[in-house]
Amino acid sequence: VQLQASGGGLVQPGGSLRLSCKASGFIFRLNTVDWYRQGPGKQREFVANITSGHTTNYADSVKGRFTISRDNVKNTMYLQMNNLKPEDTAIYHCKVFYRYRDYWGQGTLVTVSS
Repeated sequence: VQLQASGGGLVQPGGSLRLSCKASGFIFRLNTVDWYRQGPGKQREFVANITSGHTTNYADSVKGRFTISRDNVKNTMYLQMNNLKPEDTAIYHCKVFYRYRDYWGQGTLVTVSS
């Protein structure tokens, strides 16, 4: 199982970024996939997930600003992040729970700063 996150970068407050997570090694379309993040000096926290049936769940802190989606043909998950705030600064990781364990991608850094 491999998860490759990309799309991070430096953005000003109020700006937007789109993260991608390319998956391989498992049947992507059958599994729930998640975004987590870990900010400087903070614990890792749940951001959003999307089920095989395209049901989505969000942390309260990102509701209305972030949108998670998936493309089962490309085996890729996305996180569209709008109206970014300095507190969104973090390393963003994608995760899948597969065959009784979690698999994590290496993360992509998002920095929100003026």
